Amino acid sequence: MPNFKNVLLITADQWSGDYLGCAGCNEIFTPTLDELARYGIRYTNAISTTPVCIPARRELMLGVTSKTHKDRIFNEELRMPSDIPSLAQVFRDNGYQAYAVGKLHVFPQRDRIGFDDVILHEEGRHKRGMAQDDYERYLAHSGHAGEEFSHSMCNNNYSYRPFNMEEKFHATNWVTREMCETIIRRDPDRPAFWYLSYAAPHPPLVPPKDYLDMYNGIEFSFPEFGSWTEKDMDQLPFGYTYYSSLYKYYTSSKEIFDNAKKAYYASCTYIDHQIRLVIGTLREQGLLEDTVILFTADHGEMLGRHGSFGKFLMYEPCVKIPFILSPPASCKMKCSVVDDRIVELRDVMPTLLTLAGVPVPNTVEGQSLTEEPRREYSYGELWEDDRATRMIRTKKWKLIYYPVGNIFQLFDLENDPKELVDLSDETEYTNIKKKLTEKLIENLYGKDLQLLKDGKLIGLPQKKYDFNAALQDPDKLFKGRDMLLQRGLR
Repeated sequence: MPNFKNVLLITADQWSGDYLGCAGCNEIFTPTLDELARYGIRYTNAISTTPVCIPARRELMLGVTSKTHKDRIFNEELRMPSDIPSLAQVFRDNGYQAYAVGKLHVFPQRDRIGFDDVILHEEGRHKRGMAQDDYERYLAHSGHAGEEFSHSMCNNNYSYRPFNMEEKFHATNWVTREMCETIIRRDPDRPAFWYLSYAAPHPPLVPPKDYLDMYNGIEFSFPEFGSWTEKDMDQLPFGYTYYSSLYKYYTSSKEIFDNAKKAYYASCTYIDHQIRLVIGTLREQGLLEDTVILFTADHGEMLGRHGSFGKFLMYEPCVKIPFILSPPASCKMKCSVVDDRIVELRDVMPTLLTLAGVPVPNTVEGQSLTEEPRREYSYGELWEDDRATRMIRTKKWKLIYYPVGNIFQLFDLENDPKELVDLSDETEYTNIKKKLTEKLIENLYGKDLQLLKDGKLIGLPQKKYDFNAALQDPDKLFKGRDMLLQRGLR
């Protein structure tokens, strides 16, 4: 067997590509990832095309778009397609051992999707048939049965508090420790593919107190609001007003926002420091020089930008993700560079397989980053209900389309990277809008074809999101999963 390289894929949940020291964010501490970027390759236009957990993870693990893997709506009970091999399965078919630790977010939860074994931290997703994940079992065996959510913080909510137990019981610490043990307990006669998947910084925001204290005294900048957000509610996109209404409290004062930002950044820094332990384990085992390391995320985080938090939208904080590749010294890729090509999560699979010398299956729709051909644009899509959003993004331009109201937004990302000014109604940009719209139409399929008439987008009638009415009927749009009404994850 050829001397194939080991591969370590690390993902965080809900980490925007802007929130790294090496990306120019001077408010956050990410020394480990900054160092990986310094000696590796940082991709500045990495995109999550379906910015919500399950569809993004299907794209990551299968190397295909949401059109192919058939989920753009967060379908929690959709199995992986049987006719598309997963990244883990391809590695195993080529002599690798393959192990995952952390959040997998598949159905059913114990489906290994090609891995030899998976040690799970699934954030308490009990309603899908799993009584306990492995993290909960660990707490129970340690005398803390049922305490995984005793911090009382809710999922998709930006209140926070320090973690309520010793740090060793924190999920981020536990996942790291389990991955280090997995590396140590490897079969020494076979190369390995390791997948380390952190559930943070996705809320609940419960970092250890020491990490919260790192951010004491820092003057955080208040989030930017685009001038387009000043329009009357009847003129704003339904999908945007839906999410900005949910999170309005967290931008109601600078103090409340600062607290949320502090807890989010602290969660990121905690992960960053834990990654250092995994890299240290590789070094101690004599594996670091022969291991490909890739760090990315399933999607980003709005963190107050334009008045919204979380994911679900097509603005840069949501769709732009960190993407840092650290090949071994023997690799011929040029390192210590910043690469501005457009990268998608479907590119992870062919890139890692190619670097390991493993054949890429013909099912893969992504592009290996070891090759020169570059895509012209990314197509993004999410939801099929009133919250639906579609996107065409090039390096310079972004067109966002909301079917409800047939609303377009156009941003010049080179001159306006924070998407503060919507150019869609400016006559100067009519041709650009037209060309991007044509590309968007080319990518429509299924129910989206009903948005067209005579080859042109007509969309759906405009409607105003009524937050108070939705609180009275939480099933109306979110089918019982309204984020403000969640008590937790149980």
